[in-house]
Amino acid sequence: MKKLITTLSLLSATLAFAQGNQKNDSVKVQKIEGVVMTKKIFKKESDRFVYDVANSPVAKGNTAFGLLKETPLVSSTDDKTLTIAGKSNAVIYINGRETQMDAESLVQFLKNTPAENIQKIEVITLPGSEFKVESSDGIINIILKKKVGDGLNGNMRMNNEQSYNNSSGAGVSLNYRKDKLGISTNINTNDNIEEQYYILRNGNSAATNQSEGRISDPNRNLGGYLNIDYQFNDNNSLALTYNSRANRSYDSTINLFNTTTDLAENTTDYTWTRSKENARSYNNSVNLNYEMKTDSLGSKLNLNAAGLLYRRFQSSNNFTIKSDANKNDLGILQKIYMEQPQYIDNFSATADYIQKFKKDLTLSFGGNFNKTKTDNDTKYDTFNYRNDSLTQKPNHFLYDENIYGGYVTLEKIFSPKFSGKIGARYELTQSLGKSDNAQDEKLRNIKRDYDKFLPYVSLNYAVNDNNNISYAFSSRMRRPSFWELNPVRNILTEFNYTQNNPFVKASSVYNHEFTYMYKNSYFLILKHTFTKDVITQVPLQGVINGKNQLRYIRTNFGDQQEMSAMIGMQKSFFKGYLTSNFNVGVQRNVNDGSLDMDPLTGDIFPLYENHIKSNSFVLQTNNNIRLDKNKTWFLGVNYFYVDKQRLDLGELKSLMSLDLNVKKIWDQWTFSLGLNDALKTNLVEIEDYQTNGNYNYINQNRYNQSLELTIVYNFGNQKVKKVRDIDSADKDIKSRTR
Repeated sequence: MKKLITTLSLLSATLAFAQGNQKNDSVKVQKIEGVVMTKKIFKKESDRFVYDVANSPVAKGNTAFGLLKETPLVSSTDDKTLTIAGKSNAVIYINGRETQMDAESLVQFLKNTPAENIQKIEVITLPGSEFKVESSDGIINIILKKKVGDGLNGNMRMNNEQSYNNSSGAGVSLNYRKDKLGISTNINTNDNIEEQYYILRNGNSAATNQSEGRISDPNRNLGGYLNIDYQFNDNNSLALTYNSRANRSYDSTINLFNTTTDLAENTTDYTWTRSKENARSYNNSVNLNYEMKTDSLGSKLNLNAAGLLYRRFQSSNNFTIKSDANKNDLGILQKIYMEQPQYIDNFSATADYIQKFKKDLTLSFGGNFNKTKTDNDTKYDTFNYRNDSLTQKPNHFLYDENIYGGYVTLEKIFSPKFSGKIGARYELTQSLGKSDNAQDEKLRNIKRDYDKFLPYVSLNYAVNDNNNISYAFSSRMRRPSFWELNPVRNILTEFNYTQNNPFVKASSVYNHEFTYMYKNSYFLILKHTFTKDVITQVPLQGVINGKNQLRYIRTNFGDQQEMSAMIGMQKSFFKGYLTSNFNVGVQRNVNDGSLDMDPLTGDIFPLYENHIKSNSFVLQTNNNIRLDKNKTWFLGVNYFYVDKQRLDLGELKSLMSLDLNVKKIWDQWTFSLGLNDALKTNLVEIEDYQTNGNYNYINQNRYNQSLELTIVYNFGNQKVKKVRDIDSADKDIKSRTR
């Protein structure tokens, strides 16, 4: 159900400018704790924007997710994913090290972790060669405040949210330090039901289909982490990090009423699609880190070894039931039973060395190795009640992947005004997919080896104290997620489903970016991104075996260019009573893709094309208003607007949302009441018309309007030093499990 909902939601995968796109592979965090605001709030450094938040009222009682949503250049239109404007994904780092966790775990963790003790947030729009990111991913690096002293501190957070359904969550975080030993831990839980209402239409001059109804997905989550850090001396440290998350989603349901009209025969058939799914998943990972400082200039060696175990169990029954215009049940026509388990085992290792020289010269180099095995033993049984026939299509898909990588980066500060960085990364991927019981011979052995040389360069020039300009170029790969490679169908209705594809290959992404900054408050960003062999989902529609079918095929779909210009500001007014960040921009998309064949079945459809050039507009503003002199009452007013834009699936209509929040701070307590999507305008509508006469329409209501109450209490010695945050060797693999 989650893969189907993710597929239909579309926004995480397609909003390129307002919130970027999905990468899948996703945001990741391990822990985050508080926030603040200094007088020089926002500035541009060599390869990143720096947002100082030391004393910000936005942080009090907020979550890490909520704080990041109000960071300049960072946005979220679905309240699930964080993206950097113009980027496909925002990868979360803490103190320069990426956190562990798969995508779903991260979202739940961020929303159940109080935003405490964050000193500043760095937004890296084009990461250098030393960062292991994919596609056009950007990085959000959270710098924690330095604290001294032994002891114990922590916080508790409780929240309740009323949307279409009620949801609740709670979390506890503890941090302990004694001499050279540091321990931090967190446990969080929440219950929610994701409710969505769909209107789906497709057809042509010969036939039309409409499906309308609800998808309901209940979830219960339990997660947490444990970090243990021991400092042998000033130069040597050892750390162990363990992350865990469990999700249970039982009794997920689909209830859609289908209307199929044969225009040539002037006949109409009515059916119900009713589906029930049970799923549960477990994600456990461990990372061992060793760090050694080698000189007084800051040179150091960093070694990591990690293991990841991911298990997902999923089974569903999908019924097609005959009906009439009054929606009466007239008997079962078809039943599809599916089991879609997924096992992922990964071992990863990284080695990084930074050598600092005199005269502001830094050399960085390192390497990484990832070995991943996935096991997907799928059952797909179709029982046709029309003729009492049973069709079984099992598929046991095994995937083995090895990734070898290495990089070198040279950074030089030539003068107080001019600095630069140049680097390159080499990656070799070896993969083998097998399907030991596939009926199609071509699925039995899929071997693919490919390598890439990925250069990077950035230049930064401070014209004077008020003006700064910079330029950066990067090249990356975008590998498909493991679930995208598993050749299974996710059924929506009898003739409407999504299809994964083991033949998807990695895409290549090339980014250019020019930035101008004025008085550390106003900025201009110009970008160009070219993606070759875009990985996306293509709607193929046509008459197959006498029935009009719609299949959303995961595949490579030609090339794409994105050009954008954004201006923005981050500034305080009226002696700090109003703090505001604002950005407005335009984007031009140039698409060039076509497809007419299902790569798994070989079925030929009318050609689906996207050669459209489109322009779009986006606006976003976040405002925090202090209501009293004592700094205990605050009002938050946040708004975004996304103009219509062309996606691979069609034209996405405009989106907007107004969010309001009132906050009261009382000693160590913080009370917050928020109203999300106050005007009920955050609705998804996608429409596509092809020159061959086919059309496709998607209307999705995610019930984004909600009222949320949050209570946070801080306790203990607030001067306890934080445990050292550790990068994980398997961080780039975890994002691909979602």
